[in-house]
Amino acid sequence: MTHQPLVLIADDDDDVLELVAFRLRRSGYRTITARDGRESLALARAEHPDVAVLDIAMPQMDGLEVTRRVRGDGAIRDLPIILLTARSQERDVRAGIEAGADAYIRKPFSHRELRARVESLLAEPVAG
Repeated sequence: MTHQPLVLIADDDDDVLELVAFRLRRSGYRTITARDGRESLALARAEHPDVAVLDIAMPQMDGLEVTRRVRGDGAIRDLPIILLTARSQERDVRAGIEAGADAYIRKPFSHRELRARVESLLAEPVAG
């Protein structure tokens, strides 16, 4: 039996959360979900997912802060992070990358692009 990668999905919009989880499960991934930044950080630390897909605008802690905290935590700092957000200004993309995100996808998003990004990040060797 092959390893099914675990994807952490965090978004405060239930429709987006369920859609992303559904699409990734159909592509063969296991998923765990969070509805705010604090919950997503706690799940990242507890479950050690293979990839995280985070919204930027979330209650408790935004996706940029979650990304910065992941990058500062030795146990999970290599977690690949995709920011999936409606924020599409160049400065928003730059802020996401500067926070440590590996990829930035704008909403509305293509399911194929999301799957391709996840697959690409899983194929990359872990830095460290």
